[in-house]
Amino acid sequence: MEFRQLGASGLNVPVLSFGTATFGGGTEFFKAWGSTQVDEAKRLVGLCLDAGVNLFDTADVYSQGLSEEILGEALIGLRDKVLISSKATFAFGKGPNSQGSSRFHLIRQCESSLRRLKTDYIDIYHMHGFDGNTPVEETLRTLDDLVQSGKVRYIACSNFSGWHLMKSLAVSEKYGWNRYVAHQVYYSLVNREYEWELMPLGINQQVGALVWSPLAGGRLGGKYGRSKPKPTEGRVVEGGSPVPQAVVSEETFYTITDALEEIAAETGRSIAQVAINWVLQRPTVSSIIIGARNEEQLKQNLAAVGWHLTVEQLKKLDKASETPPIYPYWHQRQNLTLNPLPKFY
Repeated sequence: MEFRQLGASGLNVPVLSFGTATFGGGTEFFKAWGSTQVDEAKRLVGLCLDAGVNLFDTADVYSQGLSEEILGEALIGLRDKVLISSKATFAFGKGPNSQGSSRFHLIRQCESSLRRLKTDYIDIYHMHGFDGNTPVEETLRTLDDLVQSGKVRYIACSNFSGWHLMKSLAVSEKYGWNRYVAHQVYYSLVNREYEWELMPLGINQQVGALVWSPLAGGRLGGKYGRSKPKPTEGRVVEGGSPVPQAVVSEETFYTITDALEEIAAETGRSIAQVAINWVLQRPTVSSIIIGARNEEQLKQNLAAVGWHLTVEQLKKLDKASETPPIYPYWHQRQNLTLNPLPKFY
């Protein structure tokens, strides 16, 4: 397993990490993702560790804490061998202070996550989304206090806009507080908007990307294609995909799957493995979060590493998935001397 440095931190993370949103199935939404219980979770954790994957990602809201509980059980006796990533910000429970990135909510959620995970510290603690109601200074001071107390090792964000992240980094620098070293983002062949602003920001500010849903919520897993009948079951059909289905046109989507099928045939790899490998070779990407409902699916996803697509194959996928940028990015691209694009090759 290849390891990469996480942003500007000294922490090395595997290029694949395991997402545990499939653990628990505690709500109708998460049941569509999966309902992995403790015994199977232990087997999946074992497969990951055997493959060199030692970073496990969860969140307080995944099945309202059940994912963290199951992960905590599965990691008993393994804490010194693994890295744990969790998140807070979204609604947990009821009441006026049950969501957000306030000092009140973050401290309560962090301590609750620690209890559920059966650990004294969380290696990477994310703000699951941006809270526009709480001052950035309050959020970052709280996170810095959690780091100083030893309850958190590194802080990160998720699903931020460019200005959300840049303002946060500036505030941390101003006060000498710990800064976000990573940004957990959605990025796939189906949706490449991450490249417009967040990727250049990540390069400039040394913020590593932890990519969620590299298979576009399951639509690039191999079941969908121009000549294939549309599935009648699975996470996408059951409403468990976190990614909107109508983000790109049907023709664009099938142009992407056509290219994936061609390259899968050339390489002897699966469509999903090719799609994950493409993301893995993009700038700023430190780790890709993979999920699995069962052991066979996990084994397939783990085989997405240890090899590389050729430059020609990467360019074919780039062309098939090219997305016309919105303003101001199309205007900036009229002068690439002043606004150079990230270098992909």
